[in-house]
Amino acid sequence: MAQNIVRWTIGDSKWTLLAGSLNSIAGTTSTLLHYPIGMTLDPMGNIYVADTFNHRIQFYPSNQSIASTIAGVTNSYGSNATHLSAPYGLALDSQLNLYVADTANNRIQKFVRY
Repeated sequence: MAQNIVRWTIGDSKWTLLAGSLNSIAGTTSTLLHYPIGMTLDPMGNIYVADTFNHRIQFYPSNQSIASTIAGVTNSYGSNATHLSAPYGLALDSQLNLYVADTANNRIQKFVRY
């Protein structure tokens, strides 16, 4: 399984690695992912990734491959307000508030734009 996010531009014959590992290496660092499922982009080109098995949301500033954790606690699942458990889907509203499908907790969490 791939542990990365890539970009294919229509008409191109190759892709560009945006986040994660070329060799499908999973990890918990700011440059690695473990089972990334959901992602979304904001109008500035920043990437938000549901790093499912690390129980966190990673934020990649536009054109950067080093992320920061903006929701959840790396490699630590839970059900309190600061933890996630297997986040899958992501959405941003017009105010850039982030909505996360916190799947194993059976809830949607809202994170106010920081």
